[in-house]
Amino acid sequence: MSDVPFCSSENVCAEGNGQTNGCEPVCINVSRIYDSCGAKDCLSNLPVMFTEANQKIIDGACSVKISNVRIITSTVEVEPVAFHRGFYSVDIMYYFAVTVEAYTAAGAIPETVTGIAMYGKRVVLYGGEGCVKSFSSDEDVVCDTSDSDCPCKYPCCLPRATVQVSNPMALSAKLQDYNNANPSAVCRAFPNCVIDYLDGEPAQPETQRVLATIGIFTITRLERDVQIMIPSYDFCVPRKECPSTPDDPCEVFSKIDFPTDSFFPPSTIHQGDCDSSHTSSYKCGCEN
Repeated sequence: MSDVPFCSSENVCAEGNGQTNGCEPVCINVSRIYDSCGAKDCLSNLPVMFTEANQKIIDGACSVKISNVRIITSTVEVEPVAFHRGFYSVDIMYYFAVTVEAYTAAGAIPETVTGIAMYGKRVVLYGGEGCVKSFSSDEDVVCDTSDSDCPCKYPCCLPRATVQVSNPMALSAKLQDYNNANPSAVCRAFPNCVIDYLDGEPAQPETQRVLATIGIFTITRLERDVQIMIPSYDFCVPRKECPSTPDDPCEVFSKIDFPTDSFFPPSTIHQGDCDSSHTSSYKCGCEN
């Protein structure tokens, strides 16, 4: 991209005949997306960890049914890729809150328990090279203790990774005998917010554990702060006045329109509501 001076004639917001349309070029600082990727992942058989009290319920259950999954948090770390300049590995760890209904006997009322499931993923994206150190008045003091003259590994020089996750889909859950599984101690350090959400430390299964299958859609991107020039028209000054809400509830109710459609449902059929696969002789009126 060729350099364009700020005062160059190429930056004039021209409308025609040398007349401007009321805009001017301004320089702003924004986050530019250097690279991104999307993923549709089906996370099969994720072990779910419960507190000691809830794990006893799971140990005595004969079957489980998944009812809800939500993501609590995610940790994101960025590291440069060796011998591949400008590329970075993004290590992501998702923490899911999995709610299941545990049945202790056939026909019994299930008990609802919530546990934690984790899933880790690594992606490699291009984030450019910014071997400069940036300091700001609104940030804490950070000292560079590295001996290298190139500050590429300095925290402020790494691109910023952002992960967007849709609401997880609860697909299935099942019980597995823990004696037949590969035993693994719960030794991972959890974020404090996860422990607070679970209301206790995860416990080791005794006889069986829950395996959950979850579906997620994600977008991962690498960003850097850059200065770009854009056309500016005016400041965003509000043109509408904020009305004050009256204290009289009847006055507020009087401003609500009468719900005619609730008493008299519309009888018209909108274009596109007709099913093209409908094979009966009934005509819905969508044809001209």
